Amino acid sequence: MSEHARHAAPTPAQGAVPKAWPFEEAAKVAHRLAVSGKTHALFETGYGPSGLPHIGTFGEVARTSWVRHAFTTLTGLPSRLLAFSDDMDGLRKVPASSASR
Repeated sequence: MSEHARHAAPTPAQGAVPKAWPFEEAAKVAHRLAVSGKTHALFETGYGPSGLPHIGTFGEVARTSWVRHAFTTLTGLPSRLLAFSDDMDGLRKVPASSASR
């Protein structure tokens, strides 16, 4: 494990991590990254836009973005965000009020 990776994973016990949940989750990611020896983190998020947008759609992407920001703040390490949109949900119908109808 590199010296940088060893120092890039603060833990809540060290008191270096704010109490907000995105920072606590980011510290867990940083620890796993340091143990793995990888040099950057990959964050993934997605949503299925089959239907009208709602707060849950926003929340899926926002939570991942908050943890990613906290990770960068804590470690200074690079990360990537993979976002996908799945509009092929065969179990849902397009609402009649949708503009595509």
